[in-house]
Amino acid sequence: MNMVLKLYNTLGRKKQVFKPIKDGEVGMYNCGPTAYWFAHIGNFRTYLFSDILMRILIYEGFKVKQVMNVTDVGHLTSDADEGEDKIEKEAAKEGKRAEDITNFYWKAFREDMKKLNILEPSIWCKATDHIKEQIELIQILEEKGFVYQTSDGIYFDTSKLKDYGKLALLDKENLKAGARVDLREEKKNKTDFALWKFSEEPGKRQQEWKSPWGLGFPGWHIECSAMSMKYLGETFDLHTGGIDHIPIHHTNEIAQSEAATGKKFVNYWLHGAFLTIKGEKVSKSKGGLYTISELQELGYNPLHYRYMCLLTHYRSSLEFSLENLNAAKNGYEGLKNKILNISENHLGAGKSSDGEKYISDFKKAIEEDLNMPKAIQVLQKLLKDEKVSGKAKISIIEKMDSVFGLDLLKKEKVHVPEEVRKLAEERWQAKKIKNFKLADELRDKVKALGFVINDTIEGWEVRKA
Repeated sequence: MNMVLKLYNTLGRKKQVFKPIKDGEVGMYNCGPTAYWFAHIGNFRTYLFSDILMRILIYEGFKVKQVMNVTDVGHLTSDADEGEDKIEKEAAKEGKRAEDITNFYWKAFREDMKKLNILEPSIWCKATDHIKEQIELIQILEEKGFVYQTSDGIYFDTSKLKDYGKLALLDKENLKAGARVDLREEKKNKTDFALWKFSEEPGKRQQEWKSPWGLGFPGWHIECSAMSMKYLGETFDLHTGGIDHIPIHHTNEIAQSEAATGKKFVNYWLHGAFLTIKGEKVSKSKGGLYTISELQELGYNPLHYRYMCLLTHYRSSLEFSLENLNAAKNGYEGLKNKILNISENHLGAGKSSDGEKYISDFKKAIEEDLNMPKAIQVLQKLLKDEKVSGKAKISIIEKMDSVFGLDLLKKEKVHVPEEVRKLAEERWQAKKIKNFKLADELRDKVKALGFVINDTIEGWEVRKA
């Protein structure tokens, strides 16, 4: 396979040439949603970068087994093993069954994925469907001496693992009390985390299970280790997520998995940077937590947001504002109109072979740690190059868009008002009799109504401006 795909591995903090465990095949795990509320655009920035990685691997000829979890139990309101279970809290608030809550928000998440052209994983796995596997993994850790019991649960003893925190480069000795978790008197170390939590009052929770240690529910971190290793093996190729997962969730995944198996858990860890507003992560306090549906209500196509994300490298923070989204919208629509115009008219009389350089440059860009801004630049240069035939351009764009996922060659259904349709037809007739002055005036009237006319071989076509 003629490929030199380089990826920035958080484990080691450097770019590395990607070499899968099994030739031609890739195992990839993506941390999925906690299904208690709608995912917002900050969440989806992470899923978009994972989707680009998936698409590049497919483009490069790999057979990819992608696994994504759905957290439907155990994620507490504090990542530090304190507070209420997010699912239980929302179920109580809405007066519904926990299962109904998680299914509703998981369905909404998948619908938003579809709007953003994010490919679905090969396997979806819910935490509640894998309680048995999580208990078995905790039992292995117990047998190997990595756990201890407190009054509220079973905890992983991080002092027993020499390289704990290697992903986040944690300095365990100098961690400030409370910086990671609210310390309980029974906890041995600041960084210890819950593997299994006991029910405070049996029967009060909707979601609780019998275990060798008592009635309760799994901690948040254990699900990802149990499910990823079940479907991908004890060591697999790729694991992705947001940078907020590095210091706690992914650090703890590594700890419990490698303590249980004695093997390296994941070879390549990739993390996406935050979506920000005025330099700070989007949050309830700072604003910007739009859902995809809310952006649609404001008049944006979800692919405007996808395009916006592609214009910034996944490891760089992306500043969000409606002004920036408007700029991305205009850029996307302009790009697509140019491409559709070429598609319909096959403009350009150049040779097909002239386009090979652009495929090569595109390949170099995507193989350089998923450099999508550079790949977009290659596309833009291709569109301007008159030496490449229209037919060749369309063939190249089709290949590029298998990675971009922007529907660049897809015609959108547009409702054209009768007034606009009549003006467009009048313009066409004016052009036929070579009254170009009138044709230009009619074109401007159409533009003032929010539409543009594109000439085609058959006649004309109207699109939104």
